[in-house]
Amino acid sequence: MFSISKKQGLLGLDISSTAVKLLELSQSRGSYRVEAYSVEPLPPSAAQEKAILDIEAVGEAVKRAVAKAGTRTRHVAVAVPGTMAVTRIISLPASLSEEEMEDQVRTEADQYIPYPLEEVDLDFEVIGPTQANPSNVDVIIAATRAENVEARVSVAQMANLQVKVVDIESFTIENAYNALIAPNLSSAERSLAVAVVDMGATMTSISVMHNARLVYTREHNFGGKHLTEDIMRRYEMSYEEAGRAKRLGGLPEDYVPRVLNPFMESAAQQLNRFLQFYFSSPNSAPLGLILLGGGTANIPGLTERIAEEVGIPTRIANPFANVTRSGRVPGDALSNDGTAMLIASGLALRSFD
Repeated sequence: MFSISKKQGLLGLDISSTAVKLLELSQSRGSYRVEAYSVEPLPPSAAQEKAILDIEAVGEAVKRAVAKAGTRTRHVAVAVPGTMAVTRIISLPASLSEEEMEDQVRTEADQYIPYPLEEVDLDFEVIGPTQANPSNVDVIIAATRAENVEARVSVAQMANLQVKVVDIESFTIENAYNALIAPNLSSAERSLAVAVVDMGATMTSISVMHNARLVYTREHNFGGKHLTEDIMRRYEMSYEEAGRAKRLGGLPEDYVPRVLNPFMESAAQQLNRFLQFYFSSPNSAPLGLILLGGGTANIPGLTERIAEEVGIPTRIANPFANVTRSGRVPGDALSNDGTAMLIASGLALRSFD
């Protein structure tokens, strides 16, 4: 969103609070193929709520992710979370030249951005004609503090990567939904609003799609880290030990009834509360489906528990459900990691803008 690159190969590089996710896609006759991907864990103190705290540690993780993926592509697209960005849609005369529109955008942006303009990276994009006034066009303005972009550029450079696109995470999820997920839904499912929930380690984002457009987005502090911390407390483990046990198993027999089930109950209740914000928003369309993504989505029984709590059909959001893969990409690993790759998928799709 803050810099645009057309028609060149891009890696999708998603930097979350707990891991670096890298993805490369190719396209042929409208179909997509995974050419390379990797997931590399981050040290616990390297990032917090998607803010990069230790550039060197994150940069080393990106370097390992590139080596593991085996890709030769060196241009990347990255994203900042919605909590770090300001977006607004404004209406401007369609007759403005590009330079005049840029000047007008900066004037308008100064009203909405709570930082001095010299401290932010800002971009805009014309969406289309203004419905109520065809002589105008709707323009989306997006801005983030320059330090958020600079941190991501720095960690990419440590791995000899060049950032060509900086996007906003909600827009990347919209990209992934429209290109990779929506085509697999029935026309009845697409006729109602669909909530794509990305439940990560520390944050849960909700992106509601209707008629192929993002109509609502919000982020909340809740994620799989709560389960890791519950394991730590109950079994007196370190954070690293608890995370490993959560992924690989081997926990005591009381883990499911005493730890996992209460976490799933809490996750379902939290999501129900989060969705109430959407239901109370103006002109909210009825929800017909919830698609659960993020690393937490793979917990057996979680989608069923959410559907029971919310009263809306819930399924896994896997952007790779009908995507082919290169022979060097391990199928089992890709299937397991698919739900966590929503943002990386949306970023990698920027190759085909």
